[in-house]
Amino acid sequence: MITTRLLAAGLLAMGLLSPARQAAAQAAPQDGKVLRIAMTASDVPTTTGMPNNGYEGTRFLGYPIFESLALWDLSRADALAGLRPGLAERWEQDPADGRKWRFTLRQGVRFHDGAPFDADAVIWNLDRFFRDGAPQAEPAGAAIVRGRVSGVAGYRKIDDRTVEIETVRPISYFPYLTVYILFASPKSFEDAGRDWAKVAANGAAGTGPFRITRFTPRQSVELTRNGDYWDAGRRAKLDRIVLLPIPEANTRLAALRSGQVDWIEVPPPDGIPSLKQAGFNIVTNSYPHVWPWVFASGRAGSPVSDVRVRQALNYCIDREGLVGLLNGTAEPAVGFYNKANPLFGRPQNAYRLDPARGKALLAEAGYGPQKPLKITVGISTSGSGQMLPQPMNEALQESLREHCGVQVEFRVVEWNTLLGGLRASPDQPAWLGADALNISLVSSDPSQMARWFLGANVAPRGSNAGHWVDPQFDAAFAEVETATDPARVNAGVTRAHERLVDGAPWLYVVHDLNPRAMSRRVRGFTSAQSWFQDLTTVDLQ
Repeated sequence: MITTRLLAAGLLAMGLLSPARQAAAQAAPQDGKVLRIAMTASDVPTTTGMPNNGYEGTRFLGYPIFESLALWDLSRADALAGLRPGLAERWEQDPADGRKWRFTLRQGVRFHDGAPFDADAVIWNLDRFFRDGAPQAEPAGAAIVRGRVSGVAGYRKIDDRTVEIETVRPISYFPYLTVYILFASPKSFEDAGRDWAKVAANGAAGTGPFRITRFTPRQSVELTRNGDYWDAGRRAKLDRIVLLPIPEANTRLAALRSGQVDWIEVPPPDGIPSLKQAGFNIVTNSYPHVWPWVFASGRAGSPVSDVRVRQALNYCIDREGLVGLLNGTAEPAVGFYNKANPLFGRPQNAYRLDPARGKALLAEAGYGPQKPLKITVGISTSGSGQMLPQPMNEALQESLREHCGVQVEFRVVEWNTLLGGLRASPDQPAWLGADALNISLVSSDPSQMARWFLGANVAPRGSNAGHWVDPQFDAAFAEVETATDPARVNAGVTRAHERLVDGAPWLYVVHDLNPRAMSRRVRGFTSAQSWFQDLTTVDLQ
Protein backbone atom coordinates (compact mmCIF):
# COMPACT_ATOMS: atom_id res chain seq x y z
CA MET A 1 0.00 0.00 0.00
CA ILE A 2 2.82 2.42 0.94
CA THR A 3 4.71 1.44 -2.19
CA THR A 4 1.70 2.10 -4.38
CA ARG A 5 1.05 5.53 -2.91
CA LEU A 6 4.66 6.70 -3.07
CA LEU A 7 5.27 5.43 -6.58
CA ALA A 8 2.00 6.95 -7.74
CA ALA A 9 3.17 10.30 -6.41
CA GLY A 10 6.45 9.86 -8.28
CA LEU A 11 4.78 8.92 -11.57
CA LEU A 12 2.60 11.98 -11.98
CA ALA A 13 2.56 13.47 -15.46
CA MET A 14 5.71 15.46 -16.09
CA GLY A 15 5.28 19.07 -17.16
CA LEU A 16 7.83 21.28 -18.82
CA LEU A 17 8.80 24.68 -17.49
CA SER A 18 6.28 27.48 -17.57
CA PRO A 19 6.78 29.98 -20.42
CA ALA A 20 8.20 32.52 -17.97
CA ARG A 21 10.80 30.08 -16.64
CA GLN A 22 11.59 28.87 -20.16
CA ALA A 23 12.35 32.48 -21.06
CA ALA A 24 14.50 32.87 -17.95
CA ALA A 25 16.49 29.75 -18.81
CA GLN A 26 17.04 31.03 -22.35
CA ALA A 27 17.69 34.63 -21.33
CA ALA A 28 21.37 34.18 -20.62
CA PRO A 29 23.66 35.18 -23.49
CA GLN A 30 24.55 32.22 -25.66
CA ASP A 31 28.24 33.11 -25.90
CA GLY A 32 30.34 31.72 -23.09
CA LYS A 33 29.68 28.90 -20.67
CA VAL A 34 26.24 29.21 -19.02
CA LEU A 35 25.18 26.58 -16.49
CA ARG A 36 21.43 26.36 -15.74
CA ILE A 37 20.48 24.83 -12.39
CA ALA A 38 16.99 23.82 -11.22
CA MET A 39 16.66 24.26 -7.46
CA THR A 40 14.02 22.67 -5.24
CA ALA A 41 13.07 26.09 -3.82
CA SER A 42 9.65 27.49 -4.66
CA ASP A 43 11.08 31.01 -5.07
CA VAL A 44 14.42 32.67 -5.77
CA PRO A 45 16.29 32.98 -2.47
CA THR A 46 16.68 36.55 -1.26
CA THR A 47 19.58 38.51 -2.77
CA THR A 48 20.62 40.89 0.03
CA GLY A 49 23.53 38.79 1.25
CA MET A 50 21.68 36.58 3.72
CA PRO A 51 19.50 34.32 1.57
CA ASN A 52 16.37 32.61 2.80
CA ASN A 53 15.19 29.15 1.61
CA GLY A 54 17.38 27.31 4.10
CA TYR A 55 20.78 25.93 3.18
CA GLU A 56 19.82 25.54 -0.47
CA GLY A 57 19.55 29.32 -0.49
CA THR A 58 23.01 29.55 1.09
CA ARG A 59 24.39 26.98 -1.37
CA PHE A 60 23.38 28.97 -4.45
CA LEU A 61 22.74 32.61 -3.36
CA GLY A 62 25.14 32.59 -0.42
CA TYR A 63 28.74 31.43 -0.76
CA PRO A 64 29.09 31.86 -4.53
CA ILE A 65 28.55 35.61 -4.02
CA PHE A 66 29.02 36.39 -0.33
CA GLU A 67 31.70 34.99 1.95
CA SER A 68 32.45 34.56 5.65
CA LEU A 69 35.49 34.86 7.90
CA ALA A 70 35.98 31.09 7.78
CA LEU A 71 34.89 29.08 4.74
CA TRP A 72 34.07 25.43 4.19
CA ASP A 73 36.75 23.33 2.50
CA LEU A 74 34.69 21.77 -0.29
CA SER A 75 37.59 20.30 -2.26
CA ARG A 76 37.13 16.62 -1.31
CA ALA A 77 34.41 14.03 -1.74
CA ASP A 78 35.97 11.42 0.54
CA ALA A 79 35.86 13.24 3.89
CA LEU A 80 33.50 15.43 5.86
CA ALA A 81 34.08 19.07 4.91
CA GLY A 82 36.13 21.08 7.41
CA LEU A 83 37.08 24.74 7.62
CA ARG A 84 39.65 26.81 5.74
CA PRO A 85 40.58 30.48 6.00
CA GLY A 86 38.20 32.79 4.19
CA LEU A 87 37.91 36.54 4.63
CA ALA A 88 40.00 36.00 7.75
CA GLU A 89 43.51 34.70 7.16
CA ARG A 90 43.60 33.22 10.65
CA TRP A 91 41.84 33.23 14.02
CA GLU A 92 42.71 32.42 17.61
CA GLN A 93 40.96 32.01 20.94
CA ASP A 94 42.26 34.26 23.69
CA PRO A 95 44.21 31.93 26.05
CA ALA A 96 43.35 34.18 29.00
CA ASP A 97 39.62 34.49 28.20
CA GLY A 98 38.04 31.69 26.17
CA ARG A 99 35.06 33.90 25.35
CA LYS A 100 37.14 36.07 23.00
CA TRP A 101 38.18 35.25 19.44
CA ARG A 102 40.43 37.45 17.30
CA PHE A 103 40.21 37.33 13.52
CA THR A 104 43.01 38.66 11.31
CA LEU A 105 41.39 39.87 8.10
CA ARG A 106 42.66 39.18 4.61
CA GLN A 107 44.23 42.20 2.94
CA GLY A 108 43.51 43.44 -0.57
CA VAL A 109 39.94 42.07 -0.80
CA ARG A 110 37.28 44.25 -2.40
CA PHE A 111 33.55 43.85 -2.79
CA HIS A 112 32.11 43.53 -6.30
CA ASP A 113 31.23 47.25 -6.24
CA GLY A 114 34.83 48.24 -5.52
CA ALA A 115 34.40 49.00 -1.81
CA PRO A 116 37.18 47.64 0.43
CA PHE A 117 36.64 44.70 2.75
CA ASP A 118 38.11 45.72 6.11
CA ALA A 119 37.32 45.79 9.82
CA ASP A 120 34.80 48.59 9.35
CA ALA A 121 32.88 46.45 6.85
CA VAL A 122 32.91 43.54 9.31
CA ILE A 123 31.52 45.66 12.15
CA TRP A 124 28.92 47.20 9.81
CA ASN A 125 27.65 43.71 8.91
CA LEU A 126 27.72 42.46 12.50
CA ASP A 127 25.62 45.49 13.48
CA ARG A 128 23.28 44.67 10.59
CA PHE A 129 22.56 41.27 12.11
CA PHE A 130 23.09 41.69 15.85
CA ARG A 131 22.36 45.33 16.79
CA ASP A 132 18.68 46.20 17.03
CA GLY A 133 18.04 49.73 15.86
CA ALA A 134 21.16 50.00 13.71
CA PRO A 135 20.53 52.10 10.56
CA GLN A 136 21.49 49.11 8.43
CA ALA A 137 19.55 46.53 10.49
CA GLU A 138 17.90 43.93 8.28
CA PRO A 139 15.23 42.09 10.31
CA ALA A 140 14.77 39.19 7.88
CA GLY A 141 18.50 38.52 7.57
CA ALA A 142 19.06 39.05 11.28
CA ALA A 143 16.43 36.43 12.15
CA ILE A 144 18.25 33.87 9.99
CA VAL A 145 21.71 34.69 11.37
CA ARG A 146 20.64 34.80 15.00
CA GLY A 147 18.93 31.44 14.60
CA ARG A 148 22.17 29.93 13.32
CA VAL A 149 24.72 31.85 15.38
CA SER A 150 23.76 32.00 19.03
CA GLY A 151 25.99 33.11 21.86
CA VAL A 152 27.45 36.34 20.42
CA ALA A 153 27.85 38.82 23.30
CA GLY A 154 29.75 41.60 21.55
CA TYR A 155 32.40 42.56 19.01
CA ARG A 156 34.86 45.34 18.35
CA LYS A 157 37.39 46.60 15.85
CA ILE A 158 40.95 46.39 17.12
CA ASP A 159 42.53 47.83 13.98
CA ASP A 160 41.82 47.82 10.23
CA ARG A 161 42.94 44.19 9.98
CA THR A 162 41.70 42.77 13.28
CA VAL A 163 38.27 42.18 14.77
CA GLU A 164 37.43 40.60 18.10
CA ILE A 165 34.17 38.73 18.72
CA GLU A 166 33.14 37.83 22.26
CA THR A 167 30.74 35.01 23.12
CA VAL A 168 28.53 34.66 26.19
CA ARG A 169 30.63 31.70 27.38
CA PRO A 170 33.68 29.84 26.07
CA ILE A 171 32.61 28.04 22.88
CA SER A 172 35.34 25.80 21.45
CA TYR A 173 33.57 25.41 18.10
CA PHE A 174 32.86 29.09 17.50
CA PRO A 175 34.79 29.21 14.17
CA TYR A 176 32.20 26.79 12.80
CA LEU A 177 29.51 29.35 13.61
CA THR A 178 31.24 32.18 11.77
CA VAL A 179 30.60 30.48 8.40
CA TYR A 180 26.95 31.55 8.68
CA ILE A 181 27.74 35.27 8.93
CA LEU A 182 28.03 36.45 5.31
CA PHE A 183 29.40 39.86 4.38
CA ALA A 184 27.77 42.27 1.94
CA SER A 185 29.08 45.65 0.85
CA PRO A 186 27.95 48.65 2.91
CA LYS A 187 28.15 50.60 -0.35
CA SER A 188 25.32 48.46 -1.79
CA PHE A 189 23.09 49.67 1.02
CA GLU A 190 24.11 53.32 0.65
CA ASP A 191 23.72 53.26 -3.16
CA ALA A 192 20.19 51.88 -2.73
CA GLY A 193 19.15 54.76 -0.51
CA ARG A 194 19.51 52.67 2.65
CA ASP A 195 16.57 50.51 1.58
CA TRP A 196 17.03 46.72 1.76
CA ALA A 197 14.13 46.17 -0.66
CA LYS A 198 15.98 48.20 -3.28
CA VAL A 199 19.20 46.32 -2.50
CA ALA A 200 17.32 43.07 -3.14
CA ALA A 201 16.02 44.32 -6.49
CA ASN A 202 19.54 44.54 -7.89
CA GLY A 203 21.37 42.12 -5.62
CA ALA A 204 23.94 43.13 -3.03
CA ALA A 205 27.67 43.09 -3.74
CA GLY A 206 29.77 40.43 -2.05
CA THR A 207 33.40 39.33 -2.29
CA GLY A 208 32.84 35.89 -3.84
CA PRO A 209 33.78 34.23 -7.14
CA PHE A 210 30.42 35.17 -8.70
CA ARG A 211 28.34 38.36 -8.64
CA ILE A 212 24.60 38.88 -9.07
CA THR A 213 23.89 40.47 -12.46
CA ARG A 214 20.21 39.81 -13.13
CA PHE A 215 17.31 39.07 -10.80
CA THR A 216 13.71 38.36 -11.81
CA PRO A 217 11.49 37.85 -8.74
CA ARG A 218 9.93 34.38 -8.51
CA GLN A 219 11.55 33.35 -11.81
CA SER A 220 15.35 33.33 -11.88
CA VAL A 221 18.64 34.91 -10.89
CA GLU A 222 21.81 35.14 -12.96
CA LEU A 223 25.33 35.00 -11.55
CA THR A 224 28.35 36.17 -13.53
CA ARG A 225 32.00 35.22 -13.06
CA ASN A 226 34.03 37.61 -10.92
CA GLY A 227 37.25 37.91 -12.92
CA ASP A 228 38.89 39.89 -10.13
CA TYR A 229 38.20 37.37 -7.38
CA TRP A 230 40.84 37.68 -4.64
CA ASP A 231 41.77 33.97 -4.75
CA ALA A 232 43.24 33.78 -8.26
CA GLY A 233 43.59 30.00 -8.08
CA ARG A 234 39.85 29.59 -7.51
CA ARG A 235 38.43 31.88 -10.15
CA ALA A 236 35.38 30.30 -11.78
CA LYS A 237 35.56 28.37 -15.05
CA LEU A 238 31.95 29.18 -15.92
CA ASP A 239 30.95 32.55 -17.35
CA ARG A 240 27.43 32.52 -15.91
CA ILE A 241 25.05 30.49 -13.79
CA VAL A 242 21.25 30.78 -14.12
CA LEU A 243 19.32 29.58 -11.05
CA LEU A 244 15.69 28.55 -11.49
CA PRO A 245 13.33 27.69 -8.59
CA ILE A 246 11.40 24.56 -9.62
CA PRO A 247 9.85 22.93 -6.53
CA GLU A 248 8.08 20.05 -8.29
CA ALA A 249 10.43 17.09 -8.77
CA ASN A 250 8.95 15.79 -12.00
CA THR A 251 9.01 19.26 -13.55
CA ARG A 252 12.73 19.42 -12.75
CA LEU A 253 13.14 16.02 -14.36
CA ALA A 254 11.30 17.07 -17.50
CA ALA A 255 13.37 20.26 -17.74
CA LEU A 256 16.59 18.24 -17.61
CA ARG A 257 15.42 15.71 -20.17
CA SER A 258 14.31 18.45 -22.56
CA GLY A 259 17.60 20.33 -22.29
CA GLN A 260 16.08 23.38 -20.61
CA VAL A 261 18.46 22.98 -17.66
CA ASP A 262 21.82 21.28 -17.21
CA TRP A 263 21.61 20.30 -13.55
CA ILE A 264 18.78 19.45 -11.16
CA GLU A 265 18.73 19.09 -7.42
CA VAL A 266 16.96 15.99 -6.04
CA PRO A 267 15.75 14.05 -9.09
CA PRO A 268 12.64 11.94 -8.39
CA PRO A 269 13.91 8.51 -7.28
CA ASP A 270 11.79 6.56 -9.77
CA GLY A 271 13.28 8.64 -12.60
CA ILE A 272 16.91 7.84 -11.76
CA PRO A 273 17.21 4.50 -13.68
CA SER A 274 15.92 6.04 -16.90
CA LEU A 275 18.19 9.07 -16.47
CA LYS A 276 21.19 6.75 -16.16
CA GLN A 277 20.09 4.85 -19.25
CA ALA A 278 19.82 8.12 -21.16
CA GLY A 279 23.40 9.05 -20.26
CA PHE A 280 22.79 11.64 -17.56
CA ASN A 281 25.18 11.72 -14.60
CA ILE A 282 23.67 10.88 -11.21
CA VAL A 283 25.84 12.12 -8.35
CA THR A 284 25.32 11.00 -4.74
CA ASN A 285 27.43 11.10 -1.60
CA SER A 286 27.03 10.87 2.14
CA TYR A 287 26.82 14.25 3.78
CA PRO A 288 25.89 15.66 7.20
CA HIS A 289 22.13 15.63 6.87
CA VAL A 290 19.19 14.29 8.85
CA TRP A 291 15.59 14.11 7.64
CA PRO A 292 13.54 14.02 10.89
CA TRP A 293 10.37 15.09 12.55
CA VAL A 294 11.34 17.68 15.18
CA PHE A 295 9.12 16.95 18.18
CA ALA A 296 7.50 19.68 20.29
CA SER A 297 9.07 18.01 23.32
CA GLY A 298 8.74 21.04 25.57
CA ARG A 299 5.14 21.95 24.79
CA ALA A 300 2.84 21.22 27.69
CA GLY A 301 -0.12 19.10 26.68
CA SER A 302 1.46 17.57 23.58
CA PRO A 303 1.63 13.77 23.65
CA VAL A 304 5.24 14.00 22.43
CA SER A 305 6.27 15.73 25.66
CA ASP A 306 6.44 12.14 27.00
CA VAL A 307 9.79 10.52 26.12
CA ARG A 308 8.08 7.12 25.91
CA VAL A 309 5.90 8.38 23.06
CA ARG A 310 8.90 9.78 21.21
CA GLN A 311 10.83 6.56 21.62
CA ALA A 312 7.79 4.51 20.58
CA LEU A 313 7.40 6.43 17.33
CA ASN A 314 11.05 5.72 16.54
CA TYR A 315 10.30 1.99 16.84
CA CYS A 316 7.15 2.20 14.71
CA ILE A 317 8.50 3.28 11.29
CA ASP A 318 9.92 1.21 8.45
CA ARG A 319 13.10 3.06 7.51
CA GLU A 320 14.42 0.31 5.26
CA GLY A 321 11.19 0.29 3.28
CA LEU A 322 11.36 4.05 2.83
CA VAL A 323 14.97 3.83 1.62
CA GLY A 324 13.87 1.23 -0.92
CA LEU A 325 11.11 3.47 -2.16
CA LEU A 326 13.67 6.29 -2.52
CA ASN A 327 15.71 4.07 -4.84
CA GLY A 328 18.70 4.04 -2.51
CA THR A 329 19.15 7.83 -2.43
CA ALA A 330 19.05 7.79 1.40
CA GLU A 331 20.12 5.59 4.29
CA PRO A 332 18.29 4.81 7.55
CA ALA A 333 18.74 7.29 10.41
CA VAL A 334 18.63 6.02 14.00
CA GLY A 335 20.27 9.05 15.59
CA PHE A 336 21.53 12.51 14.83
CA TYR A 337 24.72 10.98 13.43
CA ASN A 338 24.99 8.10 11.02
CA LYS A 339 25.31 4.75 12.84
CA ALA A 340 28.79 4.31 11.31
CA ASN A 341 30.04 7.55 12.86
CA PRO A 342 32.56 6.77 15.66
CA LEU A 343 30.89 9.49 17.74
CA PHE A 344 27.53 7.65 17.64
CA GLY A 345 28.26 5.97 20.98
CA ARG A 346 26.35 3.16 22.68
CA PRO A 347 22.88 4.42 23.56
CA GLN A 348 20.40 2.21 25.37
CA ASN A 349 17.91 2.33 22.49
CA ALA A 350 18.66 0.73 19.12
CA TYR A 351 15.86 2.00 16.88
CA ARG A 352 14.50 -0.25 14.15
CA LEU A 353 11.06 -1.37 13.03
CA ASP A 354 9.85 -3.12 16.19
CA PRO A 355 6.07 -2.73 16.52
CA ALA A 356 5.92 -4.79 19.71
CA ARG A 357 8.39 -2.49 21.44
CA GLY A 358 6.63 0.59 20.05
CA LYS A 359 3.21 -0.57 21.21
CA ALA A 360 4.54 -1.45 24.66
CA LEU A 361 5.98 2.04 25.11
CA LEU A 362 2.74 3.60 23.90
CA ALA A 363 0.79 1.47 26.36
CA GLU A 364 3.04 2.69 29.19
CA ALA A 365 2.21 6.24 28.12
CA GLY A 366 -1.54 5.48 28.14
CA TYR A 367 -2.22 4.85 24.43
CA GLY A 368 -3.63 1.77 22.74
CA PRO A 369 -6.52 0.47 20.61
CA GLN A 370 -9.12 2.12 22.84
CA LYS A 371 -7.20 5.41 22.94
CA PRO A 372 -5.03 5.66 19.83
CA LEU A 373 -2.23 8.19 19.74
CA LYS A 374 -3.13 11.16 17.53
CA ILE A 375 -0.51 13.71 16.46
CA THR A 376 -0.30 16.58 14.00
CA VAL A 377 2.80 17.22 11.89
CA GLY A 378 3.72 20.33 9.91
CA ILE A 379 5.21 19.50 6.51
CA SER A 380 6.20 21.43 3.38
CA THR A 381 5.56 20.96 -0.31
CA SER A 382 9.29 21.23 -1.17
CA GLY A 383 12.40 22.94 0.12
CA SER A 384 16.10 22.77 0.90
CA GLY A 385 17.06 19.22 1.84
CA GLN A 386 13.41 18.21 2.08
CA MET A 387 13.84 15.51 -0.58
CA LEU A 388 10.26 14.51 -1.56
CA PRO A 389 8.40 15.64 1.57
CA GLN A 390 4.80 14.86 0.68
CA PRO A 391 5.15 11.25 -0.54
CA MET A 392 7.73 10.49 2.16
CA ASN A 393 5.49 11.82 4.91
CA GLU A 394 2.52 9.92 3.51
CA ALA A 395 4.64 6.76 3.70
CA LEU A 396 5.47 7.51 7.34
CA GLN A 397 1.82 8.23 8.07
CA GLU A 398 0.84 4.84 6.73
CA SER A 399 3.72 3.05 8.46
CA LEU A 400 2.76 4.46 11.86
CA ARG A 401 -0.89 3.56 11.34
CA GLU A 402 -0.13 0.06 10.10
CA HIS A 403 2.45 -0.91 12.72
CA CYS A 404 1.34 0.91 15.87
CA GLY A 405 -2.14 2.32 15.24
CA VAL A 406 -0.90 5.92 15.39
CA GLN A 407 -3.08 8.50 13.63
CA VAL A 408 -1.18 11.33 11.93
CA GLU A 409 -2.68 14.51 10.49
CA PHE A 410 -0.65 16.91 8.35
CA ARG A 411 -0.56 20.67 8.12
CA VAL A 412 0.95 21.38 4.68
CA VAL A 413 2.58 24.79 4.13
CA GLU A 414 5.20 26.46 1.94
CA TRP A 415 8.83 25.83 2.91
CA ASN A 416 9.69 29.27 4.27
CA THR A 417 6.50 29.27 6.35
CA LEU A 418 7.57 25.98 7.90
CA LEU A 419 11.06 27.35 8.57
CA GLY A 420 9.46 29.98 10.79
CA GLY A 421 8.92 27.22 13.33
CA LEU A 422 12.67 26.85 13.82
CA ARG A 423 12.79 30.37 15.23
CA ALA A 424 9.73 30.06 17.48
CA SER A 425 8.70 28.31 20.67
CA PRO A 426 6.53 25.20 20.10
CA ASP A 427 3.49 26.93 21.61
CA GLN A 428 3.66 29.80 19.10
CA PRO A 429 1.57 30.13 15.90
CA ALA A 430 4.62 29.47 13.71
CA TRP A 431 4.43 25.86 14.89
CA LEU A 432 0.98 25.53 13.27
CA GLY A 433 -0.41 23.87 16.39
CA ALA A 434 1.62 20.78 15.45
CA ASP A 435 3.31 18.16 17.62
CA ALA A 436 6.22 17.93 15.20
CA LEU A 437 7.70 19.74 12.21
CA ASN A 438 9.36 17.92 9.32
CA ILE A 439 12.45 20.05 8.66
CA SER A 440 15.62 18.43 7.34
CA LEU A 441 18.65 19.64 9.28
CA VAL A 442 22.43 19.65 9.28
CA SER A 443 24.74 17.55 11.46
CA SER A 444 28.15 18.71 10.24
CA ASP A 445 29.94 19.56 13.50
CA PRO A 446 29.41 20.10 17.26
CA SER A 447 28.06 23.61 16.69
CA GLN A 448 25.04 22.10 14.94
CA MET A 449 24.39 19.65 17.76
CA ALA A 450 24.42 22.58 20.17
CA ARG A 451 22.23 24.63 17.84
CA TRP A 452 19.40 22.10 17.70
CA PHE A 453 19.54 20.62 21.22
CA LEU A 454 21.36 22.71 23.83
CA GLY A 455 19.09 23.96 26.61
CA ALA A 456 20.62 27.44 26.33
CA ASN A 457 19.54 27.57 22.68
CA VAL A 458 15.80 27.07 23.04
CA ALA A 459 13.87 29.17 20.52
CA PRO A 460 13.63 32.10 20.09
CA ARG A 461 17.11 32.52 21.63
CA GLY A 462 18.40 29.81 19.31
CA SER A 463 17.21 26.96 17.10
CA ASN A 464 16.24 24.37 19.71
CA ALA A 465 12.73 24.76 18.35
CA GLY A 466 11.16 21.80 20.15
CA HIS A 467 12.40 23.03 23.56
CA TRP A 468 13.92 19.64 24.40
CA VAL A 469 16.00 20.19 27.54
CA ASP A 470 18.11 17.38 28.97
CA PRO A 471 20.50 18.08 31.90
CA GLN A 472 22.76 15.14 30.99
CA PHE A 473 23.10 16.38 27.42
CA ASP A 474 23.83 19.91 28.61
CA ALA A 475 26.47 18.63 31.06
CA ALA A 476 28.22 16.63 28.35
CA PHE A 477 28.17 19.63 26.06
CA ALA A 478 29.59 21.94 28.71
CA GLU A 479 32.74 19.84 28.51
CA VAL A 480 32.69 20.02 24.70
CA GLU A 481 32.54 23.81 24.81
CA THR A 482 35.38 24.30 27.27
CA ALA A 483 37.75 21.52 26.21
CA THR A 484 40.82 22.20 24.10
CA ASP A 485 41.96 18.58 23.83
CA PRO A 486 40.29 16.93 20.77
CA ALA A 487 39.96 13.63 22.63
CA ARG A 488 37.97 15.31 25.40
CA VAL A 489 35.83 17.08 22.82
CA ASN A 490 35.06 13.79 21.07
CA ALA A 491 34.26 12.05 24.37
CA GLY A 492 31.81 14.79 25.28
CA VAL A 493 30.17 14.72 21.85
CA THR A 494 29.77 10.94 22.11
CA ARG A 495 28.06 11.16 25.51
CA ALA A 496 25.85 13.95 24.19
CA HIS A 497 24.87 11.88 21.16
CA GLU A 498 23.88 8.93 23.31
CA ARG A 499 21.46 11.26 25.09
CA LEU A 500 20.07 12.39 21.72
CA VAL A 501 19.22 8.81 20.83
CA ASP A 502 17.70 7.89 24.17
CA GLY A 503 15.94 11.21 24.72
CA ALA A 504 14.50 11.05 21.19
CA PRO A 505 13.87 14.77 20.60
CA TRP A 506 13.38 13.85 16.93
CA LEU A 507 11.85 11.07 14.90
CA TYR A 508 15.01 9.95 13.10
CA VAL A 509 14.00 8.86 9.61
CA VAL A 510 16.76 8.95 6.98
CA HIS A 511 20.09 10.52 6.05
CA ASP A 512 19.91 11.96 2.54
CA LEU A 513 22.60 10.98 0.00
CA ASN A 514 22.32 14.37 -1.71
CA PRO A 515 21.37 13.21 -5.23
CA ARG A 516 21.84 15.46 -8.24
CA ALA A 517 21.33 14.75 -11.92
CA MET A 518 23.42 16.50 -14.56
CA SER A 519 23.92 16.68 -18.28
CA ARG A 520 27.02 14.94 -19.63
CA ARG A 521 28.27 18.41 -20.55
CA VAL A 522 28.85 19.24 -16.86
CA ARG A 523 32.44 18.60 -15.82
CA GLY A 524 34.65 19.19 -12.80
CA PHE A 525 32.04 18.93 -10.03
CA THR A 526 33.18 17.50 -6.68
CA SER A 527 30.30 16.30 -4.49
CA ALA A 528 31.61 17.52 -1.15
CA GLN A 529 30.35 15.96 2.06
CA SER A 530 28.55 19.18 2.91
CA TRP A 531 25.29 21.01 2.36
CA PHE A 532 27.34 23.47 0.32
CA GLN A 533 29.23 22.95 -2.94
CA ASP A 534 32.07 24.65 -4.81
CA LEU A 535 30.82 25.95 -8.16
CA THR A 536 34.18 27.44 -9.16
CA THR A 537 35.52 24.08 -10.34
CA VAL A 538 32.49 23.31 -12.52
CA ASP A 539 32.94 23.54 -16.28
CA LEU A 540 30.83 22.85 -19.37
CA GLN A 541 32.06 20.75 -22.24
